[in-house]
Amino acid sequence: MKKVGILGSGQVAKTLGDGFLKYGYSVMLGSRDKNKLNDWLSSAKGDATVGSFEETAQFGDMIVLSVSGKAAIKAIEVAGPEHMIGKTIIDVTNPIADKPPQNGVIQFFTTLNESLMELLQERFSGLNFVKAFNSVGNAYMVDPDFDSKPTMFICGNNDGAKADVKDVLDKFGWETEDMGMATAARVIEPLCILWCIPGMLNNQWNHAFKLLKQ
Repeated sequence: MKKVGILGSGQVAKTLGDGFLKYGYSVMLGSRDKNKLNDWLSSAKGDATVGSFEETAQFGDMIVLSVSGKAAIKAIEVAGPEHMIGKTIIDVTNPIADKPPQNGVIQFFTTLNESLMELLQERFSGLNFVKAFNSVGNAYMVDPDFDSKPTMFICGNNDGAKADVKDVLDKFGWETEDMGMATAARVIEPLCILWCIPGMLNNQWNHAFKLLKQ
């Protein structure tokens, strides 16, 4: 699995694109406006291309969904879910609402008893979503530099897809903790809220989560 299609043109998409290129993957970033990616493409090191959402979904053996949470369903519809059947889809999204933070706490448009990934999985039942990369800033998504290896929590309904994501996380320098089925996204997605509080309150963004065990 060496071709990765990334749906998105923001900084997270570009960072993950650079990470996959670094570790030998061919990468296509997808956008509705490919001109947004001219600077990334000119500086990318490796087999990098850009395309439409549909072209990107067709290109990748693995897909990364890296758009705003409120645009996630539409992005998959535009890309064509039929092009992603049988492929691992890394879901990086968070259901962040268009409301200001309250005392440093960002707001979600989902509830405690649902998650965005569950909504995606229900809407596109034939696709293999795996939640990952949603609980850390883009500066630390690839080769995170901490005193010990940080933990990335993942979940999803397909074991093969989760194994694919663990392989990526191993390459990118993460410890993986599989939290089970898509239902666990109800807990993993709100880690984004917790991660953001030090940044919102004190402009401190240089941290990640670590699961300690005995």
